[in-house]
Amino acid sequence: MPDLSLEAIDQQLIHLLSQRIELLSERSPSSSTTPVDTELQKAGVPPFVWNSLVTSCTAALATRPLRHPDEPQRRITLIGGRGMMAQFFGQRFQAAGHEVRLLGRQDWPQAPELLQDIDLALVCVPIDRTLEIIRQTAGYLSPTATLADITSIKGPMLETMLAAHPGPVVGLHPMFGPGVESFLSQKVVICPGRDRPAWQWLVELMARDGGDLVESPPDEHDQMMVTVQAIRHFATFGLGVFLAQDGIEVGRSLELSSPIYRLGIDMVSRLFGQDAELYADIMLANGDRREAIARLAQTFQVLAKQVQAKDRKGLIEAMNAASETFGSETERAVRESDRLIEAMSILLAADRVVDSASAASSPPDME
Repeated sequence: MPDLSLEAIDQQLIHLLSQRIELLSERSPSSSTTPVDTELQKAGVPPFVWNSLVTSCTAALATRPLRHPDEPQRRITLIGGRGMMAQFFGQRFQAAGHEVRLLGRQDWPQAPELLQDIDLALVCVPIDRTLEIIRQTAGYLSPTATLADITSIKGPMLETMLAAHPGPVVGLHPMFGPGVESFLSQKVVICPGRDRPAWQWLVELMARDGGDLVESPPDEHDQMMVTVQAIRHFATFGLGVFLAQDGIEVGRSLELSSPIYRLGIDMVSRLFGQDAELYADIMLANGDRREAIARLAQTFQVLAKQVQAKDRKGLIEAMNAASETFGSETERAVRESDRLIEAMSILLAADRVVDSASAASSPPDME
């Protein structure tokens, strides 16, 4: 008789998924789906299970093996290497077969050895220490080593790296925080500095891991980050501070909320679970960011006065004017948010099943 244990079925599923992904790689993913509604209904399989499987198999095509057979092993030193983002980069570098060295705050006496004969020095320290550490690191590097950083401000960092180091230079800005397991669909902004061939392997490594890589001049990057980071973080930060000061019971509000509210509160809660110094530095990093945050606060004040004055017409006009700015982006946002809501609904359903099973198996409290 065939083995019908859960473990055996899982092994079969893994084998079949491998075959499906391989077949997908040989044809257009858009033509890979077949009408299976009847089969799903007969088998008692909810459509969302099949949809998740199909989507995940398609997403797998965005990645390739990290280890490249023709690529030599690189020697990489992560400065600030015990931080969470440095640990992520270190894990991906090691998965690709490269040698990784860590240089932390207490390791500078060993800097000559840790920075000797390396291919890449990646600076992963807080914004307020980055310029100092770039200059300090550059003094130990050979002219062939690439000097790079991952801070959220690129203009001053790239300028300093180019001035301090005569060799290859590139600025990186990972647009994600700790918690991800790979570069899959994670945005990384690349600001080229000098001698691209020397660091092209780094770009290709992130691309093989599924990274969404975007090149940008440092001045454009820094201007866009005023909105992408400073304004957004301040708005989220302000909402969280307001909810705390107003004594909102967040857990109870989630029990009575829509999925969209839950997603929004998750983003607020996520921010307050991060490093406070990091987010303060992001908001205060330069004058452009501070001025933009002040303008946002003024906009909130104007809108709040309209609400207090019951200015319905003014509020509608403000919304219509803003809608023109967003244009067709609203359609994309609806599509993406609908899929996020569906994914969250699946996760919440699974959590409820697990919680119910745990509660049923727990012994009753004895007083």
